[in-house]
Amino acid sequence: MPGPVPSFPGYPFVSRWFARDGLRQHYVDEGDGAPVLMLHGNPSWSYLWRRLIVALRGEHRCIAPDHIGMGLSDKPGRGRYPYTLAARVDDLDAFTCHLVAERGVPDRGWTLVMHDWGGPIGMAWAGRHPGRVARLVVLNTAAFPNPHGPRVRPALRLPLWLLRETRLGERLFLRHHAFARLATLAPFGLRGRLPGDVRAAFLAPDDCEGHRVAVQRFVHDIPFGPGDRSWPLLVRAGESLAAFAERPVLIGWGLRDPVFDPAMLREWRRRLPGAEIHAFRDAGHYVLEDAHERLVPAVRAFLRR
Repeated sequence: MPGPVPSFPGYPFVSRWFARDGLRQHYVDEGDGAPVLMLHGNPSWSYLWRRLIVALRGEHRCIAPDHIGMGLSDKPGRGRYPYTLAARVDDLDAFTCHLVAERGVPDRGWTLVMHDWGGPIGMAWAGRHPGRVARLVVLNTAAFPNPHGPRVRPALRLPLWLLRETRLGERLFLRHHAFARLATLAPFGLRGRLPGDVRAAFLAPDDCEGHRVAVQRFVHDIPFGPGDRSWPLLVRAGESLAAFAERPVLIGWGLRDPVFDPAMLREWRRRLPGAEIHAFRDAGHYVLEDAHERLVPAVRAFLRR
């Protein structure tokens, strides 16, 4: 069901929805050609991909969904939707099957573009359909157990405990939207400064407490070790990477990311040794914001090859 999207700067796209189990998932579907599937993470939405979609839609079919509970998708309460990695992968499976069966998208030759939680979601899905994905674009994400081991790094231990285990953390998430607000500021999610209207667009879909549940639940679902419910699926996602080691891969990386740090990048290099690497010393987690003028042309050239 197409329709106009609310006005956001740099996001001149038509809105579409895929309905499943009574929930509507919003997505962008622009251009023609080989499909490029773009998966955002937390606390983001398809707005993250706006520059890449504009750059690629003349030669590729750019598809960018909003995960359930995020962006312009429906935002169910905790009792209505499980908010787990497994649910996200099932959502993506159903959505992509719909695109192939009903929307004329070919079932081969896809490029999978991943950022943040898009990595484990995307690679767990790709492990189910290894013949569908021809190329990978990896942007500040992980799809394998933390190379630092199961212990949370000291710099992250206190904030993660606060956010995951305390009532104060719940208030910070739901009432004050602190996680998303900090993520759109330097030096937390970026090294540069977002224009005010762009930052407002990133935050706009989560305009009340009831619309912020997904942001909170993503943090609660981070798998640190075998005792966490999403751990087995993360391990399987990492194992699936071996099937893609000989396929074209581009890695674009902001080296000033406090979470997805250089150790994460080294692990990607180890698992995908033939990858083309673009690392930016002046970019943080939102590498497509800090380094878009260099990264977007690099991705476009990679896809043309």
